[in-house]
Amino acid sequence: MEKREFARRRKRLMDLVEPGSIIIQPNAPERVRNRDVYYPFRSDSDFYYLSGFPEPESVLVLVPDRPQGEFLLFCREKDAEQETWHGRRAGLEGACAEYGADDAFPITDLDDILPGLLENKERIYYTMGRYVEFDQRLVSWLNRVTSKGRAGVHAPDQFVSLGHVVHEMRLFKSSQELKAMRRAAKIAAEAHKRAMAVCRPGMREYQVEAELLHCFMQHGARAPAYPSIVGSGANSCILHYTENTATMKDGDLLLIDAGAEYDYYASDVTRTFPVGGEFSEAQRLAYEIVLEAQAAAIAEVRPGNGWNEPHEAAVEVITRGLVDLGILKGRLRKLIDAEAYRPYYMHKTGHWLGMDVHDVGDYKLADEWRIFEPGMVTTIEPGLYFAATIRDLPREWWNIGIRIEDDVLVTETGHEVLTIEAPKSVDDVHAAMQRSSAA
Repeated sequence: MEKREFARRRKRLMDLVEPGSIIIQPNAPERVRNRDVYYPFRSDSDFYYLSGFPEPESVLVLVPDRPQGEFLLFCREKDAEQETWHGRRAGLEGACAEYGADDAFPITDLDDILPGLLENKERIYYTMGRYVEFDQRLVSWLNRVTSKGRAGVHAPDQFVSLGHVVHEMRLFKSSQELKAMRRAAKIAAEAHKRAMAVCRPGMREYQVEAELLHCFMQHGARAPAYPSIVGSGANSCILHYTENTATMKDGDLLLIDAGAEYDYYASDVTRTFPVGGEFSEAQRLAYEIVLEAQAAAIAEVRPGNGWNEPHEAAVEVITRGLVDLGILKGRLRKLIDAEAYRPYYMHKTGHWLGMDVHDVGDYKLADEWRIFEPGMVTTIEPGLYFAATIRDLPREWWNIGIRIEDDVLVTETGHEVLTIEAPKSVDDVHAAMQRSSAA
């Protein structure tokens, strides 16, 4: 992402806040995995969205109209010994030269400097409750400023949710963001093709997961956007299955929900295909229903439509399909109104997508479903799950779990499917797996 993209976002944010405000956004803390080993660090999405700064122990402060500079970054100083052990740091100079800060201060001086920046401000834009320890520090700084009241200094008396403002900005993707998301989508599509190419009965689910991760990294995505779901047989009916340990069997379906994170932007793709390369008749019938439901839902992604309209379209197709299969009985509209489909399709048809796989942004405004506008990106992911535990379900349907998911951009004239390169028609899936067998 270009440096000017982050500068544009900061300027936009400062234009949106009320006069007399200060904006504070801490970065995420490092998390211990076990003993003295930490999880790989990833910056807080809101923090990175505004700064582009990838290091821990950092805090962004924006002070609109501050003569000495509006963008302040508190971060770690250069330290030759620490950098020998743990890697390079930008330092104060790099914070300004590489990341566009107007001024940078040591993170160790935060308690000394930040209270002074709060003096005589009217309000603080800050997301309370995300990082409890930082909340407590902020309250202590406010108390210090309040104690100076007899000297003519006043503390801010209003807290405004920074997340609400930033998340509305993040909901609409810029051309730079879409460039990253298209790349993330392309990488994910290649990984799903690779999974189809290598899948064989007798493999373990985690061996397929390894192929996904290898493909992600080979194409420049250093990490998945979320833990990959690789569920075969009965595991395909567990929505967020991540154990990925079972041995895959001929005759089972394999459901893979896996996306790449590229330059902090996520893709989110699900494909379902037969472990042995050929759908059974029952599997194919169920698969075609989900595929038709997805096509109907995607068709509803266009400016002016409500966010829930794709879900309503998918529900209608799925309910009708369940009637056609003889699993549900009754009149279509009554079955939909009674949510008779829910034992087999229990989740929504999509969610916002961006820096987070379940991205930020309101789904309703004033209790009305949000209207699609150009620049929004949503997933479309209908499914059918025939768990063997469903009462009175005929045995022929047991353990058939199917989900098909794509990432869809709202455009000026309709939509663009970002993940279109991942095979999903029955013929394309069969062809992808047969070509791999021939090779």
